[in-house]
Amino acid sequence: MSSRPFRGVRRDFRKVLKLAKLTERDWSPREMRHSFVSLLSDSGVPIEDISRLVGHRNTVVTETVYRKQIRPVLMQGAEAMDDIFMT
Repeated sequence: MSSRPFRGVRRDFRKVLKLAKLTERDWSPREMRHSFVSLLSDSGVPIEDISRLVGHRNTVVTETVYRKQIRPVLMQGAEAMDDIFMT
């Protein structure tokens, strides 16, 4: 399979970036994929559903490569600090 079908997508994406006054350095389709996965995950969508939406066979790649969640880590840190200062 060649990358030919994706050339149109990339070209159209560059047009959208130009209209939004962004450059390819500012935003890329890959970053959009990361954001899509992370935002859905952060909103409570099950990782199995997200994995299917992005076309992964299982959740391993979705979890290890694409999901970038900081909220659980921040919450754990905040709760730990609450425990320290409340005792």
